[in-house]
Amino acid sequence: MSELVTGEAVVLGLRTAQLPSRALARLLDWVVYVMAYFILSVGLMLGLSDLEMAAVMAFEISVFVFCTVLLPVLVETLSHGRSLGKVALGLRVVRMDGGPIRFRHALVRGLVGVIDFGLFALPAVLSALISVKGRRLGDIFGGTMVVRERLPQSARDQGSVPPVPPQVMHALGADLVALDLSAVPDGLWLSSRQVLSRMHELDQPVAAGLGDRLAADLAQRTGWPVPAGLPSLVYLGAVSMERQRREWERASAAAMAAYAAQTGYGVPAGYGAVPFQQAPVPVPVPVPPQVPGQGPGQPVRQLGYPQAPAQPVAFEKPTASTASPVPPAPVESGPAGGFAPPA
Repeated sequence: MSELVTGEAVVLGLRTAQLPSRALARLLDWVVYVMAYFILSVGLMLGLSDLEMAAVMAFEISVFVFCTVLLPVLVETLSHGRSLGKVALGLRVVRMDGGPIRFRHALVRGLVGVIDFGLFALPAVLSALISVKGRRLGDIFGGTMVVRERLPQSARDQGSVPPVPPQVMHALGADLVALDLSAVPDGLWLSSRQVLSRMHELDQPVAAGLGDRLAADLAQRTGWPVPAGLPSLVYLGAVSMERQRREWERASAAAMAAYAAQTGYGVPAGYGAVPFQQAPVPVPVPVPPQVPGQGPGQPVRQLGYPQAPAQPVAFEKPTASTASPVPPAPVESGPAGGFAPPA
């Protein structure tokens, strides 16, 4: 399952390019190649004016072959299927398995392209009209196809799954906090993140199928099945958000411990572990906490789940029983004031 959502195979769900867009991209490419041929031909005529006519014609034929066959092959190979015209139209040449093309694929496309575009492009047009995926002869022999990488906004919005709303996170909060995510491998997290980040570019059936398979694998490893009526992509998004919340808590606890070690302030008990409390729906606006000794605290954007009671965090200076045996550095006398640790 994981190989279907890698960076190479994720383009399997992209829409194949249609004949008009491919023709326009090919026209733009040919304009560039004709200009390159004209510049090279003029330079060749100026530099080889002393040679015989047969030698000049041989060089002219070599330049023509280079600009019509070898140059497109090199461009598609080095750009992984993106020529100038395809970049302008948002197209890309890929293998049938969705991976980037290599030199042999581009070479077959370039050699067969002599037949495709030799007779006023009739073989290429007829083959593209007959083929289900719009493949010309070069694509059929080379095992490639042309897909659309850049979709219009209307196509991206069609059948898209909205982000996980706070109401859904509140409803699933108790189950999410109790999940054991230690058995989930990193490859499954990577696959889920790639599908969620590219779901607007995938066809709806492909995105739903990938989401169902990933959700089934994730449910088997966590022991929490997909709730009835909940889309699989929403399930993946909710579990991914819970994992990110736990990583943030661990990172903040480590940063707080390092800060306490440097300043000598004790870490409050239970810091970094946020207890879960079911919040009502809709979510009320949190009241900014009050920090003792200071003015009203700045409003903090809080995640709707899990929500801890608003309690001030009190720092205590280490007493004689808990103080470090190393004596503190002498403090110069001066006006009162100083740095107040953040709550």
